[in-house]
This record gives sequence, C-alpha cells and structure tokens, in this order.
Amino acid sequence: MPTVLMPIPNSDFDPTETAVPWKILRDRGYEVVFATPDGQPGAADERMLTGKGLFILATILQANRDALRAYGGMERSPEFKNPISYEAMRARTFDALLLAGGHAPGMKVYLESSLVQAKVVEMAQENKPIGAICHGVLVVARSRTADGKSVLFGKKTTALTKPLEMTPWWLTRIWRRNYYRTYPKTTVEKEVKENLAKPQDFRRGPLSILRDSPRKPRRGFTVPYGCFLFARWPGDAHRFGNDFAAMVAAGC
Repeated sequence: MPTVLMPIPNSDFDPTETAVPWKILRDRGYEVVFATPDGQPGAADERMLTGKGLFILATILQANRDALRAYGGMERSPEFKNPISYEAMRARTFDALLLAGGHAPGMKVYLESSLVQAKVVEMAQENKPIGAICHGVLVVARSRTADGKSVLFGKKTTALTKPLEMTPWWLTRIWRRNYYRTYPKTTVEKEVKENLAKPQDFRRGPLSILRDSPRKPRRGFTVPYGCFLFARWPGDAHRFGNDFAAMVAAGC
C-alpha cells in the first residue's frame, strides 16, 4: 500500500487538518509517516483542541467531535509517537506528500523549513501526489524550482482565503491579539497569489459557514491540479482527505 509523508512542526499544527486526513488514509490501509524538525513527537494547537480562551466562540472555532476523535486515535498511533526528523526525509521513500496547516506561532518552523520545501520540489519533479490544506499551501508556494519560480507557478490552487483568515481574527483580536494571524503583515491568500502566474488562478470557492463531515464530505471544497490537491481550512478536511486518498490510489 502507498506510504504518505506528513511533515508537521513540534507544536501548534491544526488537529483537524492533520488527524482527519490521517484517519481517512489509515482506514484505507495506507501507511503514514510523520516528520518533525527533531524527530520528537509533535503536539497540536492546544487551543484548537480545548477551546481555551475562545469563550463563546469555542464551539465554532475549535476542532469538532469528529476531529477530536480522529486526533485521539492519531495521537495514540505508533507512527505519530515515532516520527522521523526533517533531515531523515527521503523523497524516493514515499509515494505521496501531505502538508497540513495551522496558524499559531509554532507553525513557523515548518512553514519556513528549507528541508520541507526541498521535499516538495523533489516530489513535484517526480510527479508524486502532493496535498496541501490551509497554511500548508504556503509551504508549496515557498518551494522554488531551479528557475527561482514557485512550484505553484502556472497552477490553479486554493488556500486559506482572506475572509476565512480575517473573520476569526476580527472576532478574537481584542483578547487573542494576532493568534489567528501567523504573519500579521500579510494574509495566506495574498502570499499564495504572489507566487502564481496570475491572480485568477486562485480559487476561493463557495462561502464557507458549515464544516464538512464524514457524512457530508461534499460540503468541503478542493482544487485538484495535476498531481496536486489543495484545500482551504478545517471545514474542507474530510473532502480533502477523501480526494487525496483517491489521488494517491490512482497515482495522480
């Protein structure tokens, strides 16, 4: 069965965007290999797990029951407890690459890792399936080929949209400050667009209010392009996981 590489930071990754695709892949018999900067187990964004400090907004902003159940299973799994290090990643060892997201400060070590970006370039050159959701699309945008262009250049994509990023920030900024703004001087959508051949290659998709679920995965939104698959936020995670599993099975 296929082996999927999933690099994550040591802390602050989004539990929904990692655990939901992980469960879907594992349920289909795929092997998932986690990688962290130092080869030590990572930990998800605690606020997304517990809702602490989000007050009445916790019910709509934190991970929901489906995601929490998936995260509990992932956290107990042998592969999550025994990740490899970024330096130990070898593109030829894996059949596919999955790049999850998250917005809290601990994400930066992953979003800015030259080692992770190098694997994106290698696997893209080998036409292996690459799935990226939310801030994970930034990793692809920052991965550059020998000509200096982003791997995203010439492709159609989506990512965390400006409305999806700014709405929770506006709702919580008085007491959570820039918790929802990983890079306060820009947005994910803006940076991704700057790396495309033209801004029109970015797809926002339909207005998102409700998250998808195991029973209603088609609520989610994804953008496939060749051997790439992109999604926007935790509300797309079930569709993203199912679409990516199908892409891996087909060899894209």
